[in-house]
Amino acid sequence: MARLEDLMPAMAERIRGMECPVYPSSPFVVGGKLSSRRVAIVSSAGIHRRGEKPMMPGTNEFRELPQSLPSGDIVMTHVSSNYDRTGFQRDLNTVYPVDRLRELAQDGVVGAMSDTHYAVMGANDPGQWDALTDQLTDRLRKDSIDAVLFSPV
Repeated sequence: MARLEDLMPAMAERIRGMECPVYPSSPFVVGGKLSSRRVAIVSSAGIHRRGEKPMMPGTNEFRELPQSLPSGDIVMTHVSSNYDRTGFQRDLNTVYPVDRLRELAQDGVVGAMSDTHYAVMGANDPGQWDALTDQLTDRLRKDSIDAVLFSPV
């Protein structure tokens, strides 16, 4: 993670000027043990299927990632002078832990793995996220997801 003092002055100033939203701390669902839950991944790594249009900074959208999508067909368009993509290039699971979640499902630690996972571009103004999170939450509910593994990047 970059420190403000290590950023270019203009970027550090922009970040200092951003308002940090406050969210309620209570979960929107309650339920049983993790071993009975259906789990989806939400990554903020700006990853998507090869061939799709790039995820551009400032765009508040999510992309669907079928769990069966081969890792070689996943690309990252998250670009920042403050972000080292080496981990992603070496092991997709550093930003999108799909193989680890698959193992947890096979071992019965989680009840089931979603057929579809999601990615957003994390380098965006958090004040603009409300509509996006409402859309994504609706999608998760329709897929009967009752637990989410967030992978913040």
